[in-house]
Amino acid sequence: MEEIINKVANSALEVFDLEDYYPKGMRVQIDISQWLLEGFLLKEKDFREHLKNHDWSQYQDQYVAVHCSTDAIIPAWALILVSVHLAPFAKKVVNGTIEDLDASLYEEILSKIDYSAYQGKPVIVKGCSRKPVPMRAYILATNYLQPFARSIMYGEACSAVPLYKESKK
Repeated sequence: MEEIINKVANSALEVFDLEDYYPKGMRVQIDISQWLLEGFLLKEKDFREHLKNHDWSQYQDQYVAVHCSTDAIIPAWALILVSVHLAPFAKKVVNGTIEDLDASLYEEILSKIDYSAYQGKPVIVKGCSRKPVPMRAYILATNYLQPFARSIMYGEACSAVPLYKESKK
């Protein structure tokens, strides 16, 4: 019987796995419609009172996404005021969904990586993940890798989709 050789392990192919950069920490979403009259109308005095009486310490060391689940028209200051209350407790606050929060976290992390290790190499951006990696993170990682990598693929080594190939100079 012929020996099975793992050609992927022996190749120059570099795997870029976004899951490796997934920031640890609890993520939570706050829906400010709970503090609006019938979920739609912001009455400043009542809104401020709700914020004053809310237990903000429950968000200690958490990543927080602030959004409104209704079609209410929210003045900008209202979301900013919520973030002011969260600031002493939360690790990070963003306006939007949990996916927006994760995308923001990845934007910070990916901007600090030294991509020169991928110079002139074929790279595969790993596609399968057990953690919720947002599409924006894949796009951003590919944009950062492109100036360095000889080629970029997406997926798994057994079924990668070519995305980019350096032009011959």
